[in-house]
Amino acid sequence: METQSTHITTEAFEAALAKLLDSPRDAGLLEMIVARLPKEKRRTCSEVYLSPDGGLAGDRWLLGKNGRAPDPRAQVSLMNARVLRLIAGEEDRMPLVGDNLIVDLDLSEVNIPIGQRLAVGEAILEVTDKPHTGCSKFNARYGKAALQFINAPERKELHLRGIYARVVQAGVVRLGDKVHKIEGIYS
Repeated sequence: METQSTHITTEAFEAALAKLLDSPRDAGLLEMIVARLPKEKRRTCSEVYLSPDGGLAGDRWLLGKNGRAPDPRAQVSLMNARVLRLIAGEEDRMPLVGDNLIVDLDLSEVNIPIGQRLAVGEAILEVTDKPHTGCSKFNARYGKAALQFINAPERKELHLRGIYARVVQAGVVRLGDKVHKIEGIYS
């Protein structure tokens, strides 16, 4: 699935920041669904079932990492579609990021704090305290400037790399579903 591309520059990221931060605050859209498969493969889906026991159906989350049980705090990952589109450069490179739900929604800490619940289609997710940062794989796929941009300490609270959530109510989610905040903080 990896394809060659030219990585975006730090200057281009900085110039685009205001537009990236213009996502809806209360209700946005689910723009892409990605199941992570073994051996770094990805499958995009038009709909998928989310459950508290299995996370995103067909995703490798349930397999755990390095022989350990799966981390319930990292059951489902969300990333802002505007940020990812800029970083990936091409639509077919977006699934490489490895996040499950690509949404047009402001994922910043001030807007979506730990414990915030989100309704996505029939499912309800709760944002967890597990940090989501770029890693060496992110660097290899999108470049050093992208990694530095999303991991910059002065932008940490913007959650440009995304957030993790756990499923608290099972249900089907579909491309184009509304993603919206549910009143209150629950954790």
